[in-house]
Amino acid sequence: MAISIVLLLVFVLNGADGSHIVGGRDAAPHSRPYMASLQVRGQHNCGGALVREDFVLTAAHCQIPVPYRVVLGADSLSVNEPTNQEFTSVKSFPHPNYDGHANDIMLLKLNRRAELNEAVQLISMKAGRLRTRSLCITVGWGDIGDNNTLPSTLQEVNVTTLPQQTCRRRWGLVPITTSMVCGVGARVFQGFCSGDSGGPLVCDGAAAGVVSFSGRRCGDPKTPDVYTRTSSFTEWITTVLSNN
Repeated sequence: MAISIVLLLVFVLNGADGSHIVGGRDAAPHSRPYMASLQVRGQHNCGGALVREDFVLTAAHCQIPVPYRVVLGADSLSVNEPTNQEFTSVKSFPHPNYDGHANDIMLLKLNRRAELNEAVQLISMKAGRLRTRSLCITVGWGDIGDNNTLPSTLQEVNVTTLPQQTCRRRWGLVPITTSMVCGVGARVFQGFCSGDSGGPLVCDGAAAGVVSFSGRRCGDPKTPDVYTRTSSFTEWITTVLSNN
């Protein structure tokens, strides 16, 4: 059974390592001031959210062996905006129990503290359990058409969270744990894809999830988008921040 699940994950989760909002809209400029772009050689690789002036929350599957260039305060990634603040990641803290699927969460420490202003702000963590069918948003700079069409500005899409049993039924043999949150867009093929990896699921203005994985087609409700549930990792997040 273990081998079958691994093979199924390889087959189904091919959207999980890219990153794009599909079926969304332009976010109002600098309306999501917590957003971070994690870049390699000047190219956007993953999203993240600023949770302390010197820490970004993202996904563990975004970990790479070299430092990230981290850009805060951006709307468009194609121009050097005056609101931009640029940093280098100096240490990564993937969750110690990340296994390539579950516990897909990581903290990145920056080389200095960000200057908070209108374009750069912290996001708080969602406290307590998330209500089923909560109305939330996901934000990112990834492909907007599932065809390598990159957006000119930050994108966002509305997301409704699903009951756990509904998500498990739709995903079949792929394990959906209690530390995961599932969500779908209002329309078919509306949601995130792999390049939005690490970005936040924002509910009531707070980070309730981290973009983790999706199905073969981005935004397909047959395989709902899956996020890491931040409230399941409150103690771990607090410990990492307190010790660093």
